[in-house]
Amino acid sequence: MSTTIQRSDNKGIPLKFPGPIGLAAGFDKNGSAIPGLFQLGFSFVEIGSVTPEPQDGNARPRSFRLVEDRGVINRFGFNSLGAESVRGLLGEYRGEFGGRGAELAVVTDDDDGSEESKNDDSEEEGGRSVITNKLLWALGWAWHRLMIIPPNQGILGVNLGKNKTSDDEIGDYTTGIRKLGPYADYLVINVSSPNTPGLRSLQQREPLYNLLTSTMKARDEYAPHAPVYVKIAPDLSLSEMEDVAAVVMETGIDGMIVSNTTNARPESLVSPNKREVGGLSGAPIKNRSTECIRTMYKLTNGTIPIIGVGGVGSGRDAYEKLKAGASLVQVYSMMVYEGPGVVSRIRKELADLLVENGYKSVEDVVGADCEDIYWNRVEERVKKRMEAEKIVTV
Repeated sequence: MSTTIQRSDNKGIPLKFPGPIGLAAGFDKNGSAIPGLFQLGFSFVEIGSVTPEPQDGNARPRSFRLVEDRGVINRFGFNSLGAESVRGLLGEYRGEFGGRGAELAVVTDDDDGSEESKNDDSEEEGGRSVITNKLLWALGWAWHRLMIIPPNQGILGVNLGKNKTSDDEIGDYTTGIRKLGPYADYLVINVSSPNTPGLRSLQQREPLYNLLTSTMKARDEYAPHAPVYVKIAPDLSLSEMEDVAAVVMETGIDGMIVSNTTNARPESLVSPNKREVGGLSGAPIKNRSTECIRTMYKLTNGTIPIIGVGGVGSGRDAYEKLKAGASLVQVYSMMVYEGPGVVSRIRKELADLLVENGYKSVEDVVGADCEDIYWNRVEERVKKRMEAEKIVTV
Protein backbone atom coordinates (compact mmCIF):
# COMPACT_ATOMS: atom_id res chain seq x y z
CA MET A 1 0.00 0.00 0.00
CA SER A 2 2.80 2.43 -0.85
CA THR A 3 1.80 6.03 -1.55
CA THR A 4 3.70 8.70 -3.46
CA ILE A 5 2.89 12.23 -2.34
CA GLN A 6 3.19 14.95 -4.96
CA ARG A 7 1.11 17.93 -5.96
CA SER A 8 -1.07 17.14 -8.94
CA ASP A 9 0.26 20.25 -10.71
CA ASN A 10 3.71 18.60 -10.48
CA LYS A 11 5.04 21.40 -8.32
CA GLY A 12 6.87 20.47 -5.14
CA ILE A 13 8.91 17.42 -4.25
CA PRO A 14 7.52 13.87 -4.56
CA LEU A 15 8.03 11.50 -1.64
CA LYS A 16 7.19 7.78 -1.58
CA PHE A 17 5.70 6.46 1.65
CA PRO A 18 5.79 2.66 2.15
CA GLY A 19 2.30 2.74 3.66
CA PRO A 20 -0.50 5.16 4.60
CA ILE A 21 -0.39 4.90 8.44
CA GLY A 22 2.01 7.11 10.38
CA LEU A 23 2.62 8.50 13.87
CA ALA A 24 1.65 12.12 14.48
CA ALA A 25 3.96 14.65 16.10
CA GLY A 26 3.80 14.99 19.87
CA PHE A 27 4.48 11.39 20.85
CA ASP A 28 8.26 11.52 20.33
CA LYS A 29 9.03 15.19 20.74
CA ASN A 30 12.82 14.95 20.54
CA GLY A 31 13.53 11.96 18.31
CA SER A 32 14.67 9.63 21.08
CA ALA A 33 12.49 6.61 20.22
CA ILE A 34 12.49 6.43 16.42
CA PRO A 35 13.72 2.83 15.89
CA GLY A 36 11.17 1.36 18.28
CA LEU A 37 8.33 3.36 16.73
CA PHE A 38 9.10 2.02 13.27
CA GLN A 39 9.09 -1.48 14.71
CA LEU A 40 5.50 -0.94 15.86
CA GLY A 41 4.52 -0.89 12.20
CA PHE A 42 4.31 2.82 11.38
CA SER A 43 5.19 3.59 7.77
CA PHE A 44 6.26 7.08 8.74
CA VAL A 45 7.10 8.78 12.03
CA GLU A 46 6.89 12.50 12.70
CA ILE A 47 8.88 13.84 15.64
CA GLY A 48 8.47 17.20 17.38
CA SER A 49 7.40 19.85 17.62
CA VAL A 50 11.00 21.00 17.99
CA THR A 51 11.76 24.60 18.98
CA PRO A 52 15.05 26.40 18.16
CA GLU A 53 16.00 26.87 21.82
CA PRO A 54 15.24 24.47 24.69
CA GLN A 55 12.09 25.22 26.66
CA ASP A 56 10.26 23.42 29.44
CA GLY A 57 6.74 23.99 28.19
CA ASN A 58 3.81 24.61 30.51
CA ALA A 59 3.62 23.61 34.16
CA ARG A 60 2.48 20.11 35.14
CA PRO A 61 -0.05 18.57 35.16
CA ARG A 62 -0.51 19.27 31.47
CA SER A 63 -2.02 16.09 30.00
CA PHE A 64 -5.44 14.68 30.89
CA ARG A 65 -7.31 11.59 29.77
CA LEU A 66 -11.01 11.82 29.01
CA VAL A 67 -11.54 8.09 29.45
CA GLU A 68 -15.31 8.13 29.05
CA ASP A 69 -14.92 10.03 25.78
CA ARG A 70 -11.74 8.29 24.53
CA GLY A 71 -10.10 11.66 24.23
CA VAL A 72 -7.07 13.54 25.55
CA ILE A 73 -6.53 17.18 26.51
CA ASN A 74 -2.97 18.46 26.57
CA ARG A 75 -1.35 21.81 27.19
CA PHE A 76 2.29 20.81 26.86
CA GLY A 77 3.32 24.11 25.26
CA PHE A 78 6.08 22.88 22.93
CA ASN A 79 8.30 21.31 25.59
CA SER A 80 11.49 20.64 23.66
CA LEU A 81 15.18 19.90 24.13
CA GLY A 82 15.85 22.43 21.39
CA ALA A 83 17.10 22.07 17.82
CA GLU A 84 20.75 21.54 18.72
CA SER A 85 20.10 18.60 21.05
CA VAL A 86 17.60 17.06 18.65
CA ARG A 87 20.13 17.41 15.86
CA GLY A 88 22.50 15.30 17.93
CA LEU A 89 19.86 12.62 18.48
CA LEU A 90 18.94 12.55 14.78
CA GLY A 91 22.62 12.33 13.89
CA GLU A 92 23.00 9.30 16.14
CA TYR A 93 19.92 7.67 14.64
CA ARG A 94 20.96 8.29 11.04
CA GLY A 95 24.52 7.21 11.78
CA GLU A 96 23.22 3.91 13.16
CA PHE A 97 20.43 3.13 10.71
CA GLY A 98 21.15 5.21 7.61
CA GLY A 99 18.97 7.58 5.63
CA ARG A 100 19.01 11.34 5.22
CA GLY A 101 21.96 12.96 6.96
CA ALA A 102 23.80 9.68 7.60
CA GLU A 103 26.88 11.19 5.95
CA LEU A 104 26.86 13.96 8.58
CA ALA A 105 27.08 11.52 11.49
CA VAL A 106 30.56 10.81 12.81
CA VAL A 107 31.38 7.70 14.86
CA THR A 108 33.59 8.75 17.77
CA ASP A 109 33.17 5.89 20.27
CA ASP A 110 36.57 4.27 19.80
CA ASP A 111 38.64 7.00 18.19
CA ASP A 112 38.05 10.51 19.48
CA GLY A 113 40.81 11.99 17.35
CA SER A 114 42.59 13.38 20.43
CA GLU A 115 46.35 13.90 20.58
CA GLU A 116 46.54 11.27 23.31
CA SER A 117 44.93 8.72 21.03
CA LYS A 118 47.27 9.63 18.18
CA ASN A 119 50.31 9.39 20.43
CA ASP A 120 49.25 5.97 21.69
CA ASP A 121 49.01 4.74 18.12
CA SER A 122 52.33 6.25 17.10
CA GLU A 123 54.17 4.54 19.92
CA GLU A 124 53.47 1.06 18.48
CA GLU A 125 56.10 -0.43 16.22
CA GLY A 126 55.36 -0.20 12.50
CA GLY A 127 51.85 1.15 13.10
CA ARG A 128 50.55 -2.37 13.75
CA SER A 129 48.41 -1.18 16.66
CA VAL A 130 46.62 1.31 14.40
CA ILE A 131 45.64 -1.47 12.00
CA THR A 132 44.61 -3.75 14.84
CA ASN A 133 42.47 -1.09 16.51
CA LYS A 134 40.66 -0.28 13.27
CA LEU A 135 40.09 -3.95 12.50
CA LEU A 136 38.68 -4.58 15.98
CA TRP A 137 36.43 -1.56 15.63
CA ALA A 138 35.13 -2.78 12.25
CA LEU A 139 34.48 -6.27 13.63
CA GLY A 140 32.67 -4.80 16.62
CA TRP A 141 30.55 -2.59 14.40
CA ALA A 142 29.59 -5.53 12.16
CA TRP A 143 28.73 -7.72 15.17
CA HIS A 144 26.57 -4.96 16.64
CA ARG A 145 24.65 -4.54 13.38
CA LEU A 146 24.07 -8.30 13.12
CA MET A 147 22.84 -8.67 16.69
CA ILE A 148 20.31 -5.84 16.75
CA ILE A 149 16.91 -5.95 15.05
CA PRO A 150 16.88 -3.18 12.41
CA PRO A 151 13.76 -1.02 12.33
CA ASN A 152 11.31 -1.26 9.48
CA GLN A 153 12.13 1.19 6.73
CA GLY A 154 10.04 4.31 6.94
CA ILE A 155 9.82 8.03 6.33
CA LEU A 156 10.98 10.43 9.05
CA GLY A 157 9.26 13.80 9.39
CA VAL A 158 10.37 16.67 11.61
CA ASN A 159 7.70 19.03 12.97
CA LEU A 160 8.96 22.54 13.75
CA GLY A 161 7.63 25.12 16.20
CA LYS A 162 8.59 28.53 17.55
CA ASN A 163 9.78 29.43 21.01
CA LYS A 164 7.14 30.83 23.35
CA THR A 165 9.02 34.06 24.06
CA SER A 166 10.25 34.64 20.51
CA ASP A 167 8.87 37.45 18.36
CA ASP A 168 10.77 36.26 15.26
CA GLU A 169 8.76 33.34 13.93
CA ILE A 170 10.48 33.37 10.53
CA GLY A 171 13.87 33.21 12.22
CA ASP A 172 12.71 30.38 14.50
CA TYR A 173 11.41 28.18 11.68
CA THR A 174 14.47 28.97 9.55
CA THR A 175 16.72 27.82 12.39
CA GLY A 176 14.79 24.57 12.65
CA ILE A 177 15.08 23.95 8.92
CA ARG A 178 18.80 24.75 8.90
CA LYS A 179 19.66 22.48 11.81
CA LEU A 180 17.24 19.60 11.30
CA GLY A 181 16.31 19.71 7.62
CA PRO A 182 19.35 17.68 6.48
CA TYR A 183 18.13 14.71 8.58
CA ALA A 184 14.43 14.92 7.67
CA ASP A 185 12.57 13.21 4.84
CA TYR A 186 9.92 15.92 5.18
CA LEU A 187 9.39 19.04 7.29
CA VAL A 188 6.27 20.43 8.97
CA ILE A 189 5.58 24.08 9.81
CA ASN A 190 3.32 23.91 12.86
CA VAL A 191 1.23 27.08 13.15
CA SER A 192 -1.75 25.47 14.89
CA SER A 193 -0.89 24.41 18.43
CA PRO A 194 -3.37 26.03 20.82
CA ASN A 195 -0.83 26.02 23.66
CA THR A 196 1.63 28.64 22.40
CA PRO A 197 0.28 32.20 22.70
CA GLY A 198 -0.15 33.92 19.34
CA LEU A 199 0.86 30.91 17.25
CA ARG A 200 -2.51 30.39 15.60
CA SER A 201 -2.56 33.98 14.38
CA LEU A 202 0.07 32.86 11.87
CA GLN A 203 -2.74 31.06 10.02
CA GLN A 204 -4.12 34.41 8.86
CA ARG A 205 -3.57 35.12 5.20
CA GLU A 206 -0.76 37.70 5.19
CA PRO A 207 1.31 36.28 8.09
CA LEU A 208 0.94 32.76 6.67
CA TYR A 209 2.00 33.88 3.19
CA ASN A 210 5.09 35.63 4.56
CA LEU A 211 6.00 32.68 6.76
CA LEU A 212 5.58 29.98 4.11
CA THR A 213 7.40 32.02 1.47
CA SER A 214 10.35 32.46 3.81
CA THR A 215 10.42 28.85 5.00
CA MET A 216 10.30 27.55 1.43
CA LYS A 217 13.38 29.66 0.65
CA ALA A 218 15.11 28.25 3.74
CA ARG A 219 14.17 24.74 2.65
CA ASP A 220 15.64 25.33 -0.80
CA GLU A 221 18.90 26.47 0.81
CA TYR A 222 19.35 23.98 3.66
CA ALA A 223 17.23 20.92 2.80
CA PRO A 224 16.30 20.97 -0.90
CA HIS A 225 15.29 17.29 -0.79
CA ALA A 226 12.56 17.75 1.84
CA PRO A 227 8.89 18.49 1.07
CA VAL A 228 7.36 21.08 3.40
CA TYR A 229 3.87 20.71 4.89
CA VAL A 230 1.90 23.18 6.97
CA LYS A 231 -0.20 21.93 9.91
CA ILE A 232 -3.49 23.73 10.51
CA ALA A 233 -6.14 23.82 13.24
CA PRO A 234 -9.65 22.34 13.08
CA ASP A 235 -11.10 25.53 14.59
CA LEU A 236 -10.79 27.67 11.45
CA SER A 237 -13.93 29.23 9.99
CA LEU A 238 -14.78 28.62 6.35
CA SER A 239 -13.43 32.03 5.34
CA GLU A 240 -10.20 31.32 7.23
CA MET A 241 -9.88 27.94 5.51
CA GLU A 242 -10.40 29.69 2.18
CA ASP A 243 -7.50 32.03 3.03
CA VAL A 244 -5.26 29.11 4.01
CA ALA A 245 -6.14 27.27 0.79
CA ALA A 246 -5.33 30.34 -1.29
CA VAL A 247 -1.96 30.82 0.41
CA VAL A 248 -1.07 27.14 0.06
CA MET A 249 -1.83 27.30 -3.66
CA GLU A 250 0.07 30.57 -4.15
CA THR A 251 3.24 29.65 -2.26
CA GLY A 252 3.70 26.19 -3.77
CA ILE A 253 3.86 24.49 -0.37
CA ASP A 254 4.09 20.73 -0.80
CA GLY A 255 1.16 19.71 1.38
CA MET A 256 -0.99 20.17 4.48
CA ILE A 257 -1.57 18.28 7.73
CA VAL A 258 -5.22 18.50 8.79
CA SER A 259 -5.70 18.87 11.68
CA ASN A 260 -4.19 19.72 15.05
CA THR A 261 -6.03 19.60 18.40
CA THR A 262 -9.12 21.74 19.04
CA ASN A 263 -10.04 24.35 21.63
CA ALA A 264 -13.71 23.43 21.19
CA ARG A 265 -15.54 21.21 23.67
CA PRO A 266 -18.35 19.17 22.07
CA GLU A 267 -21.51 18.97 24.16
CA SER A 268 -21.23 15.18 24.02
CA LEU A 269 -18.21 15.17 26.39
CA VAL A 270 -18.95 13.58 29.77
CA SER A 271 -15.52 13.27 31.41
CA PRO A 272 -14.86 15.64 34.35
CA ASN A 273 -11.55 16.52 32.67
CA LYS A 274 -13.41 18.23 29.83
CA ARG A 275 -13.02 21.48 31.78
CA GLU A 276 -9.22 21.42 31.53
CA VAL A 277 -7.55 24.05 29.36
CA GLY A 278 -5.68 22.80 26.31
CA GLY A 279 -6.09 21.09 22.97
CA LEU A 280 -8.58 18.23 22.69
CA SER A 281 -7.66 15.20 20.58
CA GLY A 282 -8.82 11.62 20.06
CA ALA A 283 -12.28 10.28 19.27
CA PRO A 284 -14.18 13.54 20.09
CA ILE A 285 -12.54 15.40 17.17
CA LYS A 286 -12.69 12.60 14.60
CA ASN A 287 -15.69 13.94 12.69
CA ARG A 288 -14.57 17.58 12.81
CA SER A 289 -11.13 16.63 11.54
CA THR A 290 -12.60 14.60 8.68
CA GLU A 291 -14.88 17.48 7.70
CA CYS A 292 -11.89 19.87 7.67
CA ILE A 293 -10.02 17.46 5.39
CA ARG A 294 -12.98 17.32 3.03
CA THR A 295 -13.29 21.12 2.97
CA MET A 296 -9.58 21.75 2.34
CA TYR A 297 -9.53 19.08 -0.36
CA LYS A 298 -12.38 20.83 -2.16
CA LEU A 299 -10.91 24.31 -1.71
CA THR A 300 -7.61 23.19 -3.25
CA ASN A 301 -9.36 21.16 -5.97
CA GLY A 302 -7.54 18.06 -4.82
CA THR A 303 -4.18 19.42 -5.98
CA ILE A 304 -2.51 19.66 -2.55
CA PRO A 305 -1.65 16.42 -0.71
CA ILE A 306 -3.21 16.15 2.75
CA ILE A 307 -2.09 14.11 5.75
CA GLY A 308 -5.19 13.50 7.85
CA VAL A 309 -5.05 13.25 11.63
CA GLY A 310 -7.63 13.32 14.40
CA GLY A 311 -9.34 10.42 16.15
CA VAL A 312 -8.02 7.60 13.96
CA GLY A 313 -8.45 4.37 15.93
CA SER A 314 -9.62 1.85 13.32
CA GLY A 315 -9.30 0.98 9.67
CA ARG A 316 -12.76 2.49 9.13
CA ASP A 317 -11.59 5.81 10.62
CA ALA A 318 -8.59 5.85 8.28
CA TYR A 319 -10.77 4.89 5.32
CA GLU A 320 -13.15 7.78 5.99
CA LYS A 321 -10.29 10.27 6.06
CA LEU A 322 -8.89 8.92 2.80
CA LYS A 323 -12.31 9.25 1.15
CA ALA A 324 -12.53 12.82 2.45
CA GLY A 325 -9.30 13.69 0.65
CA ALA A 326 -6.34 12.62 2.80
CA SER A 327 -3.52 10.78 1.05
CA LEU A 328 -2.09 9.53 4.35
CA VAL A 329 -3.31 9.37 7.95
CA GLN A 330 -1.63 9.70 11.33
CA VAL A 331 -2.36 8.11 14.71
CA TYR A 332 -1.56 9.36 18.20
CA SER A 333 -4.19 9.74 20.92
CA MET A 334 -6.02 6.49 20.19
CA MET A 335 -2.84 4.58 21.09
CA VAL A 336 -3.60 5.65 24.67
CA TYR A 337 -6.75 3.52 24.63
CA GLU A 338 -5.91 0.83 22.09
CA GLY A 339 -2.22 0.28 22.78
CA PRO A 340 0.58 -0.12 20.20
CA GLY A 341 -1.21 -3.05 18.54
CA VAL A 342 -3.69 -0.58 17.06
CA VAL A 343 -1.21 0.18 14.28
CA SER A 344 -1.25 -3.32 12.79
CA ARG A 345 -5.01 -3.59 13.30
CA ILE A 346 -5.66 -0.32 11.42
CA ARG A 347 -3.48 -1.46 8.55
CA LYS A 348 -5.26 -4.83 8.31
CA GLU A 349 -8.76 -3.33 8.56
CA LEU A 350 -7.94 -0.67 5.98
CA ALA A 351 -6.58 -3.24 3.53
CA ASP A 352 -9.76 -5.32 3.94
CA LEU A 353 -11.97 -2.27 3.32
CA LEU A 354 -10.10 -1.37 0.15
CA VAL A 355 -10.57 -4.89 -1.22
CA GLU A 356 -14.24 -5.05 -0.18
CA ASN A 357 -15.00 -1.78 -1.97
CA GLY A 358 -13.12 -2.64 -5.14
CA TYR A 359 -10.13 -0.34 -4.73
CA LYS A 360 -6.74 -1.57 -5.89
CA SER A 361 -4.66 0.99 -4.01
CA VAL A 362 -4.82 3.76 -1.43
CA GLU A 363 -4.47 6.32 -4.20
CA ASP A 364 -7.68 5.03 -5.79
CA VAL A 365 -9.82 5.92 -2.75
CA VAL A 366 -8.40 9.39 -2.00
CA GLY A 367 -11.10 12.04 -2.36
CA ALA A 368 -13.89 9.60 -3.30
CA ASP A 369 -16.39 11.70 -1.30
CA CYS A 370 -15.80 14.64 -3.67
CA GLU A 371 -17.12 13.09 -6.87
CA ASP A 372 -16.36 15.80 -9.42
CA ILE A 373 -12.75 16.20 -8.30
CA TYR A 374 -12.36 12.46 -7.77
CA TRP A 375 -13.39 11.41 -11.29
CA ASN A 376 -11.27 14.15 -12.87
CA ARG A 377 -8.27 12.79 -10.98
CA VAL A 378 -9.13 9.23 -11.99
CA GLU A 379 -9.20 10.35 -15.62
CA GLU A 380 -5.83 12.06 -15.21
CA ARG A 381 -4.30 8.92 -13.69
CA VAL A 382 -5.65 6.74 -16.50
CA LYS A 383 -4.19 9.10 -19.11
CA LYS A 384 -0.79 9.03 -17.40
CA ARG A 385 -0.82 5.23 -17.25
CA MET A 386 -1.78 4.99 -20.93
CA GLU A 387 0.98 7.43 -21.89
CA ALA A 388 3.49 5.47 -19.83
CA GLU A 389 2.43 2.20 -21.44
CA LYS A 390 2.64 3.81 -24.89
CA ILE A 391 6.18 4.97 -24.19
CA VAL A 392 7.20 1.49 -23.00
CA THR A 393 5.60 -0.14 -26.06
CA VAL A 394 7.34 2.22 -28.46
